[in-house]
Amino acid sequence: MKSADEKDSFLPGPKYLHAAERLRRNVENGLWAPGTQLPVERELADTLSVSINTVRRAVGVLVAEGVIQRRQGAGTFVSPAVAPTGPAVTPGGRRLVGVLVPSTTYYYPRVVDGVQRVLRDAGVGVVLASSKYDLAVERDELQGMRDSGVQGLLLAPNLHLMADPQGYADGLRELPLPYVLMERRPPDPAPDDPTSYVGTDHHGGVCLALRHLRGLGHRRVGHLGRDHTGTSAFVAQGYDAAVSLLGLDPVGAAVARRDLWDAEGIAVYVRACAAEGVTAVFCHGDRDAAALVVEARRQGLSVPGDLAVVAYDDEVAEVGDVPLTAVSPPKSEVGATAAELLLRRMTEGDAALCRRVEILPRLIVRASCGAARAAGAR
Repeated sequence: MKSADEKDSFLPGPKYLHAAERLRRNVENGLWAPGTQLPVERELADTLSVSINTVRRAVGVLVAEGVIQRRQGAGTFVSPAVAPTGPAVTPGGRRLVGVLVPSTTYYYPRVVDGVQRVLRDAGVGVVLASSKYDLAVERDELQGMRDSGVQGLLLAPNLHLMADPQGYADGLRELPLPYVLMERRPPDPAPDDPTSYVGTDHHGGVCLALRHLRGLGHRRVGHLGRDHTGTSAFVAQGYDAAVSLLGLDPVGAAVARRDLWDAEGIAVYVRACAAEGVTAVFCHGDRDAAALVVEARRQGLSVPGDLAVVAYDDEVAEVGDVPLTAVSPPKSEVGATAAELLLRRMTEGDAALCRRVEILPRLIVRASCGAARAAGAR
């Protein structure tokens, strides 16, 4: 007698082969493009209404067929549709571009959407990979893309994790194919550094937030920030510059940055805001801002009545009892502009000019800043 994993009550043949066929159709129909990471096994099992063991056997079939690739430490991906020799092309003859980002779950999905929109319109395919903020994975993924023969690269390297980020940026110039950085730039470039990049003007975005709070009458604005992320240094510098530019008061312990904010740390921070007479906080990013709102209310402060809050990132800022006013980086525009620059470099070769593009974010005003109250009310 066959097990439930081996036989389906209504379909002939082993169940894992039927699961493999459904996954294969998803690839063939374009639901998962070349280079796309597949959902995790639990999600696939739930979607297909089979066991995880069945999913593993189904994926094994597609790996053996070359439809799917397993990448050690990274996950399972649709294989790039690459010809055996020559430039990377899809079966229809399209060129392929490699896109390497730190995450496919937070911040970067909208960057990738912008990339895909431009490349799709240009008839260029995408091989997408995530480094998962791991330098070893990043190295392997970049090498894998080179080996696949992609004709260009869009990269968001983990410069903030590297001992010599400028050395790494310099080393990228040895790549035998054109590339453009996204949301990253060489940290200490020579004046004639030829690296092309597209990123968010983080300094400008922070200034937008603090100018808005200043217009609402706030002079004592704290900063709850992060350390050692890809953008934390730029955001922190933007805060310091905006405080000076706008003539805001120094707030001592209410300027605090950590690698990770836990519940206890945020509770201590709220007490520091009260001690410093802080009436508003600029917070990097959304999730810490949401936790700050919860803790402030737990300590008896109303938001925005006693404490206005503005977040940075605008990923989940709308979720919660008090929707967060947020600086919204132009993620899709960054991806689209980077793709346009790369296409130009792929077409023009060495004649392509270096371009350094910074795009100003928007400020999305919601309930957490109390914008409806008159300026000077604080």
